[in-house]
This record gives sequence, C-alpha cells and structure tokens, in this order.
Amino acid sequence: MLSKNTKRALLLINPVSGRKAILRHIPEVVRIFMDTGYLVTVMVTAERREAETLAKTYGQDFDLVVCAGGDGTMNETISGLAAGNVRVPLGYIPCGSTNDFAVSHGLSEDIPTAAHEAATGHVRIYDIGRFGDRYFTYVAAFGAFSSVSYNTDQNLKNRFGHAAYLMGGLWDLLQLKPTQLKLTADGAVYEGDFLLGAVCNTTSIGGTIELPESLVDPADGLLELLLVRMPETLVEMDDIVRGLLTQDYSSPLLELLRVKDITVETEEPLEWSLDGEASGAYKNVHICALSDFFLLQS
Repeated sequence: MLSKNTKRALLLINPVSGRKAILRHIPEVVRIFMDTGYLVTVMVTAERREAETLAKTYGQDFDLVVCAGGDGTMNETISGLAAGNVRVPLGYIPCGSTNDFAVSHGLSEDIPTAAHEAATGHVRIYDIGRFGDRYFTYVAAFGAFSSVSYNTDQNLKNRFGHAAYLMGGLWDLLQLKPTQLKLTADGAVYEGDFLLGAVCNTTSIGGTIELPESLVDPADGLLELLLVRMPETLVEMDDIVRGLLTQDYSSPLLELLRVKDITVETEEPLEWSLDGEASGAYKNVHICALSDFFLLQS
C-alpha cells in the first residue's frame, strides 16, 4: 500500500533479453514493488546503450534503480550510474540467456523472486572495473570466447541458453588466431602470443569458463586476471582445456592473478568485449578496479 513515505523506483526493461520472458511479468513485477512501498516508473529500451543513457539521466531522481534484462543490460545500467556518479542502489532482475552475473552472485533467475529480492533486499557493495572511459560489471575480455555472447544469434541463445555459448566457443577454438601483446599488471610485465585474456570480478566467464569461488571476492578492491598463452601443439591445447575445466592453473600456458591496475598494448587494434557485449578495438587500454562503487540491492 502506497503512503506519503513512498519511495521511488525506476524500472528499466530490455524487452528482447533472453526469451522475452519479462514481457509476461511486467504487471506482476510492478505490483511487487508497489506492495513493498515503491512508486514505480517504467522505461522500456528500444536500442543498445539506451539503458545507460536513462540511468545516467534519471537515476539520481530515484531511491532505487532496477534493470530487467541480461548481462548487457546490467552493464549499460551500471555504466550510466558510474558515468553520472549516481550513488543509488541497483536491483537486478536477470532475464538473459546465461545471466553470468546472477549465477556468480547467487541471484535468483526466477523473475518474480528476483523482483521481490530487489524490492526488499539489503544493499551489498561490489567493485566494478573501469575500461578506458567505459565500465564493466564482471568481465572485460579479448580472444577466444570473448565474442561468443554478441556473435551468437539471439534466436539460438533464446532456444539453447548456455549450450549456444558453448557451441560458439568451440567454433572460436576451431579458428584460433594468436594475439601478440604486452600486458602490465601492477608492475609485472607479460608479453607474447595469447589465446585469451579476461579481467573479471566473477566466477563465470561467458557461460563457458568457471573460476574458483574461493578466489573471487567481489569487494576486495582487486580484479582477477586470466591469461591463456597460444598453444603450439595439440598436447598444449589439451593442457589448457584440462586446466580450465578442472581449475588447475599450474600449466605455464595459464596465468591467474589478482590485480588492481592493468595496461594492454598491441600493434594492431584488439577487439574487446565488456560484460559479453562488443566494445570496439583498441591498441592501448587501461583497466582498473573501482572499489566500493556498485550498490546492489538484493
């Protein structure tokens, strides 16, 4: 029941995320927030990065911002709040095909349950990453698997979910191309040809690679850095696959570090993805952790 002490919530909806399930739940979701004391404003996105613009422009006018969509929608919303320096709690209703962020942080993928958790939950503080003048919630990546999310057909993602990402990842492996680069992480230098690089704050990368839960602390002021060197033989490729599947990083072809500041330099522009969405190609990139910025209400 609404009262004179009613709080205001902004609900940002991506109507095409996942299997478009959110469209069947909008009245129920709005009612959940109303029953917990919120006056709800609903905004539906029509194009990429619109959630970012809406969060930046209007976020400060609300007590709670809630995004309903996939990891890309989550990234856009966080980016808008960060770019506008809006310190408002964010609720997340995961409606995407894989929902890596939700899986990694124990959020419900059931839409009504997630809405209730966002409406009634406590605020938890997380780190996010800054990538040049952009931001990411859980991963910035290049190389194999990094383009799986945005290159995988939406109909396939809607139909097969995680399996579609695995099929895309296997296709990546069949078209291996090394990336030659120089990477500096907290002063340590790594050079050579690499198959994959991921800077993350999550236990799940692209729906295909899992990191140890014991290693990933989302609020320690650090980011996890996974580097996979380019194999020269099938035996080395087998070592890489086994290491990633078993979370055994003892192979000299694998590096798993916890770092705060990273610079990546390449001779040719390198394609990057942020939270599973294409972000462009760059020769020089600076990445760093932003401590205690992300306020998740769940």
